[in-house]
Amino acid sequence: MTKPFATLVTFIALFFLTDKINSQETTKSNQKLHNTLVDSYYNLNVKAFQKNSKVEDIDRIFNLFTDDFVYVHPKYGGTYTRENLYKGYIRNKKNGMYDGTITGIKIFNRIAGLNALVVKRIYIDKDTKEEKDAKMTLFEFKEGKISKIFEYW
Repeated sequence: MTKPFATLVTFIALFFLTDKINSQETTKSNQKLHNTLVDSYYNLNVKAFQKNSKVEDIDRIFNLFTDDFVYVHPKYGGTYTRENLYKGYIRNKKNGMYDGTITGIKIFNRIAGLNALVVKRIYIDKDTKEEKDAKMTLFEFKEGKISKIFEYW
């Protein structure tokens, strides 16, 4: 192999190796961000579900979402736009449905994908201390925010 050719091959190999390392670092960084967003989402929901919560607590949840956010829950009505879901939160708050029954959320498992995260979790109830049936939820992400939540329960 000639020296210029060997140098070119080495350069190309280093280019692809560096690109792969950068891609892995970006993926790890995105996964950390996604985990943080999901944890924030659940923590803010627990706060909003309390009897003394305020509309500002609900607003903080919606700050985590993209403008074109979609919530999908086939069992409970299908697909909701960001605006529809927000109105539902406000209605539930005004109707006293957020009464402090939910005191926490426990995540049992997380599976990360490309701009997605699936969690298996339960709500912790103040009376029973845990809900018996675990729930599965898919989160999709775009531009550093949650773009879609799909409930599989």
